[in-house]
Amino acid sequence: MIRFFAAPIAAVALLSATAGGALAEEFDSRDIMGGGPNFFRSGANPVPRTTVMYNGNYAPGTIVVNTSERRLYLVLQNGQALRYGIGVGRDGFRWGGVHRITAKREWPAWTPPAQMLARRPDLPRHMKGGVDNPLGARAMYLGSTLYRIHGSNEPETIGQAVSSGCFRMTNDDVTDLYSRVAVGTTVVVLNN
Repeated sequence: MIRFFAAPIAAVALLSATAGGALAEEFDSRDIMGGGPNFFRSGANPVPRTTVMYNGNYAPGTIVVNTSERRLYLVLQNGQALRYGIGVGRDGFRWGGVHRITAKREWPAWTPPAQMLARRPDLPRHMKGGVDNPLGARAMYLGSTLYRIHGSNEPETIGQAVSSGCFRMTNDDVTDLYSRVAVGTTVVVLNN
């Protein structure tokens, strides 16, 4: 009698282990507190990072933001660049120019500028850095402007024109870019 039930129980256990294995790849309890392999993932990146051929007259290490393409390029050696998907400013908030990264912050705090508070008085006056902060995991500040290249806890906005002029990236992508650039890096914003 025991042998009769052993085979079905083993089959159910095997199916459960297989299904559980798929879930285990997606969930790691360390992700809740930080440090797990999925900590920065808050949804699939709609525009995956990739290395591409790049024909531009920019020195390696330069960041080129193309607002019409909604892409950011980190120029590499040998006519290549890393291409990232970004969210850009909505109509009336896109801009162009050349600046430098003047500061970098991990898990930055956010204080909405007065212009933004005038449009959106419902926003908090200040927000500590963290996973709920709209600046995401990293921020790179652009010159004396109010704008940044920063992470986002809304990956669905990547490839969209929804910001007030900043450039949004997934937290995974902004962390990658942050590790590759320094304060002083030239940022060229093309607004075609």
